[in-house]
Amino acid sequence: MPERTQESTRESAQESTQAYWDTRHRRHDELASGGHIGLDRAGNEIFYALRVGSLLRLIGDTASPRDPLFVLDAGCGKGHFARALARCGHRVDAFDASPAAVAHCREEGGGPRYAVRELAQWHSAWLYDAVLSVDVLFHILDDAVWAASLANLASLVRLTGRLLVTDEDPPARVPRGDYILHRTAAEYRAVVEPLGLHYGGFTPYGFRENRVGFHLFTRTS
Repeated sequence: MPERTQESTRESAQESTQAYWDTRHRRHDELASGGHIGLDRAGNEIFYALRVGSLLRLIGDTASPRDPLFVLDAGCGKGHFARALARCGHRVDAFDASPAAVAHCREEGGGPRYAVRELAQWHSAWLYDAVLSVDVLFHILDDAVWAASLANLASLVRLTGRLLVTDEDPPARVPRGDYILHRTAAEYRAVVEPLGLHYGGFTPYGFRENRVGFHLFTRTS
C-alpha cells in the first residue's frame, strides 16, 4: 500500500476512534463513559474502586505537601483516577483526546490540570514520578500509533519513576470488536525496555470476568 494511502487510512481510523469516544463521553455518565457500559452504576463504582486501590498500591497513597509526587494520567477520560490521586496529595496532570471528557473534568475541578491531547502529543517541561494510562492503549488498533503513544509515555518517566499501562496479558493478540486489540506483554516490553525501563510484571484487576490489569515498568536508566 502506498505511504500516502497508509497515512490516510491511519488518520481515518484515528478520527473514527476519537469520534466514538467523544460520543460515548457525551452520552454516558462519569463512570460508565470510561468504565464498563454493561454494568449498572453500583457495578462501575466497585470497578473504579478496585482500580484506584491497585493504583495506590503501585504508586503510593501518601505525599508530602512540600515534596508531592508528580503524576500524569494519560487518556484520563472524565478524570475519576486523576481526582482520586489528587485527593491523596499527588500533583496531577491529566489529558484526553475527547473535548467532551476534558470539559467535564474542568467542571469537576478537584486539583488536576487538564488538557486536550492525544497520547503521542503530550510534552512536558518536567518528568513524572508516575505515568499511568488506564484502559486506553488497547483501544488503539494501529500499531504505529500505539507504539508512538507508548514510547512517548515512557519518555516522560523520571529515573526510578513508574509507568503503568493496562491491557490483558494474553499469549497472543486478541482483537475484540471494532475498538479493542489486546496485545502481549512482549509487545509492550519491546517498545518500552529499550527506552531504559525495566518490566516489573502484570497485576490483574481481579474484577469478575475482566482479564485486564496493570503492566508495570520502572525507569532504571
